[in-house]
Amino acid sequence: MKEPISSDKVNPEARRRSPSGPLSVGERGTGRLPTPPSLLEEVNARKKSAAGSVVAPRQLSPSEFNTAMIHFYRGEVQRSNTWRNRLDTTTNWAVLTAGATLSFVFSSPNNPHFVIPINSLLVAIFLLMEARRYRYYEIWSSRVRVLETGYFAQMLAPDGVEQDKGWAEHLANDLITPHFTISEWEAIGRRLRRNYLWIFVLLALSWTLKVYLHPLPARTFESFLDRATVGVVPGSVVFGCGIIFNLAVFIFAIGTVRLREATGEVLPRHEFSMRPLQRMTDWTRAATKMSRRSTQRRAKQARHRVRTTGSSGTATGEFRRLDITETPDRKSTAEEKIIR
Repeated sequence: MKEPISSDKVNPEARRRSPSGPLSVGERGTGRLPTPPSLLEEVNARKKSAAGSVVAPRQLSPSEFNTAMIHFYRGEVQRSNTWRNRLDTTTNWAVLTAGATLSFVFSSPNNPHFVIPINSLLVAIFLLMEARRYRYYEIWSSRVRVLETGYFAQMLAPDGVEQDKGWAEHLANDLITPHFTISEWEAIGRRLRRNYLWIFVLLALSWTLKVYLHPLPARTFESFLDRATVGVVPGSVVFGCGIIFNLAVFIFAIGTVRLREATGEVLPRHEFSMRPLQRMTDWTRAATKMSRRSTQRRAKQARHRVRTTGSSGTATGEFRRLDITETPDRKSTAEEKIIR
């Protein structure tokens, strides 16, 4: 009698291809294969396995930490210098355009005066551009200040500087989520007070002088307003807009003085100190004393050389007087030369 043939012996290839082994009783009854896991379930399973196998970071040695901080500090200084140069670029644009405009306006009495207000608007655009660049500059500058005060200062003077234990955490948070350290209003006000306020003042005075002088000096205020007319816009409207614009600039410059959120380049407290001037005065006074002492010393040495007497060079304490009898006779000297 023949033995019943096993399913494994009948189809061994099917057993190899099946990743889950032989089918169960229920699966044999339905004749269906198990459904594979969905893509979302597979991704979640991989995330769980990856989260469970996180390896703790290796502890850095002091030399490795110092090397990393040095390179990081160098990179942040380079970034701050790059954005600092961009600030100078916009300032140069404003100065050049203002100079070119004034040269054109005053070169001829027939040249229009409304070019100066247009240039004022252009300078205002440059101010907004520079304020934006200043905000980016403050990001890198604040990181440099954190490294200087929290790392280098404590390393150079560990006893004389107050220990700051939160500088590393503050720097790490800023690296993870960078943010501006200065508001837009403060940036505009600071750049306005530093550079652009004087450019606006120069342009306003130049416009007034241009309208007053060309082609002939205005005798009355009515004639001045008539010359300020631009097309269909009356001169009084142009003059009033100029006053409102410049007053707004001055009010904005004064109103943003108390905004002191930035901690990068400027210290929190703005106090004028006389110490640098006193230090320069002390240096000047010390240099004057040193030059005076050297002059007196040279004079004493010269008097000491003059006070020597005789060929032996002994000092007598008195000036040596010239003895006429010791002067050789010219005639006897000439006769001796002839005899020889």
